[in-house]
Amino acid sequence: MLEASGARRVVVLSSTSRFTKVGSGDTAETAVATRLIEAEDRFVAWAKSRGIEWVILRPTLIYGLGRDKNISEIARFIRRFSFFPVLGRAQGLRQPIHAEDVAAACFSALQAPDAANRAYNISGGETLTYRDMVARVFAALGRQPRLLTVPLWAFRLAVSVLRCLPRYRQWSAAMAERMNRDLVFDYSDAARDLSFKPRGFSLKAEDLP
Repeated sequence: MLEASGARRVVVLSSTSRFTKVGSGDTAETAVATRLIEAEDRFVAWAKSRGIEWVILRPTLIYGLGRDKNISEIARFIRRFSFFPVLGRAQGLRQPIHAEDVAAACFSALQAPDAANRAYNISGGETLTYRDMVARVFAALGRQPRLLTVPLWAFRLAVSVLRCLPRYRQWSAAMAERMNRDLVFDYSDAARDLSFKPRGFSLKAEDLP
């Protein structure tokens, strides 16, 4: 279809998960990273073989419009249980990126002369700890933060129970372990070539489910 339409440049979304989930203790997460890496390689090979310019964008944690599976899931959990569990200090750094900023980067990547045949990591305009990120979700919901620190064994037990529910089927103990890991990516290349200027982490009513 892309060839028939005469496409001269194709922009695709991948994810920084190709880096952060490599070597995860959860086999499903490792499989996700492997699929992303292989898919990027196949896409680039396809584009090169047909003389089509390619651009790969790898967002960090996407949120916005109440339709994501990151911040929206945290908000749903808080509404349902009135607290949120964290592992240890939950000081791992995060850079949530709004869906509209991802869309703007895609649009710019279609046109920017210097973006051809390049891959970019794109992240939010603010870096904050996992604990602070969750606290802001509480604030956006009009609630006082109630973060419950639990040990890893309790997380594993709770996740095994929650995964019986369809909404939490994708949860894993590895998610909890990453709460204390920095998942931070430099977006200076995107700022230079795509005029990428992401907003800070600010939740509005329309960003909540």
